[in-house]
Amino acid sequence: MKKARIKTPLGIAELCGDENGLASVKVLDKGSISSEIPAELKLATQQLQGFFNRALKDFDLKLNPQGTDFQKRVWKELLEIPYGTTTSYLELSRKLGDEKAIRAVAAANGKNPLWIIVPCHRVIGSDGSLTGYAGGLHRKKWLLDLENPPKQQSLF
Repeated sequence: MKKARIKTPLGIAELCGDENGLASVKVLDKGSISSEIPAELKLATQQLQGFFNRALKDFDLKLNPQGTDFQKRVWKELLEIPYGTTTSYLELSRKLGDEKAIRAVAAANGKNPLWIIVPCHRVIGSDGSLTGYAGGLHRKKWLLDLENPPKQQSLF
């Protein structure tokens, strides 16, 4: 498994993957930046930088996250949440066919190894509250604000 660390506005992003695809992306509070990016991770690092620069809304990468079949179903559904929008854990459970599975869906969301790429940050509480994010709520809020910048009011 190849690794690369790049600087992002959220901290140092560590990407892991190989020829089978990107396996994980997480943001570290500290660490050093890679001097060289392995070929298998170059496209992912470029797309992440494009996302942070608001030049890219949708990632087009080969993904290879490790998890249970249920977790992979949840992560696949997360990929369907459009840029700039949010959904609730309850709505996600309904889309997966069982609204009673809300806790299992929330747990799978929390185990998402592909932060940002698989947009678990777009899942919020049914009441609109920011709940749980492995990278911390401050990062979740930052990502949601990046995707939904405040609109400037008309001056006229």
